[in-house]
Amino acid sequence: MKLSSWSIFLALFLIPSVYQGQTVSSSAKDYLDRGAAQFQRGDLEGALADFTRAIEINPRFAEAYTMRGIVRIEKDELDGAIADFTKAIEIDPRFHEAYHERGNAYARKGDFDRAIADFNKAIEIDPTCAEAYFCRAHCHVESRDLDRAIADYTKAIEISPRFAEAYSYRGLAYLGKLDLDRSIADFTKAIEINPRFARAYGDRGLLLLVQGYDAEAQRDFEMCFSIDRSLKAHYQQKANMIKQSRKSR
Repeated sequence: MKLSSWSIFLALFLIPSVYQGQTVSSSAKDYLDRGAAQFQRGDLEGALADFTRAIEINPRFAEAYTMRGIVRIEKDELDGAIADFTKAIEIDPRFHEAYHERGNAYARKGDFDRAIADFNKAIEIDPTCAEAYFCRAHCHVESRDLDRAIADYTKAIEISPRFAEAYSYRGLAYLGKLDLDRSIADFTKAIEINPRFARAYGDRGLLLLVQGYDAEAQRDFEMCFSIDRSLKAHYQQKANMIKQSRKSR
């Protein structure tokens, strides 16, 4: 199971023994630490059990509710996840990670208005959180508001200039506005930052094909498939559609 980089970041780095002046009992902290390690390994059931035990020991442990909510997102138990994030917020209304993750859960449910409201709150609490801008941008894309999406991806990049995914998704947003030059530039930057970013090669290849640069497009497709062969059918289908469209002109 693929876990999001943001979720792994929370599991690894946002588990202090003293949180916002609140002393956490060592046994609750031990279960939280063990749950985080199991989550990182992909053992969702083990992580869920440990985070639940941490909550039983310390019912005011906001981080344990947040981590359990993240596990529930991964298990597609979105209502339970939202309940956990809401409880974390009740305990600590300034816990921006809980707002952020609740926004992710709402977005997964297709409730983009609530998701944006939570990302707004996370950004209000911590304006330096690039991930919150990035996730809010996705919601704007789903709402067909590409200008706001591009503004949020750009803000995420300003905060975190090595954020390859933000460049790649901004490239897709530019593509939605038919700004092919900026789109290709963003895919190229994403590849520069992460030379193993398979989808960035694939998406750039499609745009190169549209522009008639068949040899360059083929090189991008080959690189994409060498990194992630599971993407081959997806990009080959799109490439064939582009080629058929060119023949019919």
